[in-house]
Amino acid sequence: MYRVMIIDDEQSARKLLRASIPWESLNMEVVGEAASGIEAINVIDEMRPDIAFVDISMPFMNGIEFTEVATQRYPKLIIIIMTAIDQFEYARKCVSLPVFEYMLKPIVRAEVTGVLQNVKKKLDATMETEADGTAENGPEMEQDTIAQIQKFIENNYVDSKINLASVAEQFGFSASYLSRKFKQETGKNFVEYLTECRMEKAMKLAETGKKMFLASSEVGIPDPNYFGRCFKKYAGMSYSDYIAAHMKV
Repeated sequence: MYRVMIIDDEQSARKLLRASIPWESLNMEVVGEAASGIEAINVIDEMRPDIAFVDISMPFMNGIEFTEVATQRYPKLIIIIMTAIDQFEYARKCVSLPVFEYMLKPIVRAEVTGVLQNVKKKLDATMETEADGTAENGPEMEQDTIAQIQKFIENNYVDSKINLASVAEQFGFSASYLSRKFKQETGKNFVEYLTECRMEKAMKLAETGKKMFLASSEVGIPDPNYFGRCFKKYAGMSYSDYIAAHMKV
């Protein structure tokens, strides 16, 4: 099945799109959501979408900025921009971006389904022209390369745009090959390790009483809402509760 990701800061819009489209009949499945462009960049390596619905107006990284970053790293990713009518002309002016379609919000089920049928034709045609079981092109990884990559992550996690694809490119491997080898050698996937580096630093910042919006920016997650979810999942408590429990007197 083709993998779909929905990126919109409005939860109601994400739920509506997820619920209103007959995904299975299109040989598609919604594999994940994100409430901001920053969150999407952080989780896209795990989701591995073929198609992304992207709201143009989001905090911290808007849909246009996300599209620029994502399509540089994933040139085959099909982007469908969702925009309100007062932003439509602005979206259409971004003609240099590899966007498959621009759609007005609120969405109309029939229109979205029609666009997705065209997307499916494009993806099916692409699949037919690609040889099955294509061998990896990225050279064989040397034994100490994973350690170098771990060090690179530790030194650069403050960059909010760092992800599996950018690091794979930095070291001359394909993203899929690096993902497999990283998990094999470390027991953790790439995103888990990146998040661990960020959250370990975040906990140290919390112990100094630093405000959450400052800490989130300092560890490479400028979206405080996404940062808060990551922190609670990793530390087992909210950022404010962690400060209360660990603040040094």
